[in-house]
Amino acid sequence: EVQLVESGGGLVQPGGSLRLSCAASGFTFSSYTMNWVRQAPGKGLEWVSHINAGGGSTYYADSVKGRFTISRDNAKNTVYLQMNSLKPEDTAVYYCNAEQLVDDYWGQGIQVTVSS
Repeated sequence: EVQLVESGGGLVQPGGSLRLSCAASGFTFSSYTMNWVRQAPGKGLEWVSHINAGGGSTYYADSVKGRFTISRDNAKNTVYLQMNSLKPEDTAVYYCNAEQLVDDYWGQGIQVTVSS
C-alpha cells in the first residue's frame, strides 16, 4: 500500500521556522520526483517546491524562494521542507506529492498556521 505521511506542522509566529517531513512507503521512493504543494484557506492548490529523484535539482515558487529549502533522504524514504522566515500568508495545508510518469501519489496533508 502506498503511503505518504506528513508531519512537523503546527502553529508558529511570524518570522519563525518549521520543518515538515513526509515519510514514504509502498513504492520505490528513490525513483520518484517529490513536490510540496499547499492550499491556503479558500484558495486553490499552489505548487511550492520540487526535488528530483536523486536530490540534485530543486525548484521553488517565487513566493517561498530564499525562505524554504526542500531536501530528501532516499535511505530513509523521506522528503523534507525547511521553512524559515514564515509569514501569515504561508498559512495553509501542506501536501507532499510523489510523481513518476503516470504515477501520482499524495499525502493527507498537514496544517501550518503562521500567526501571532
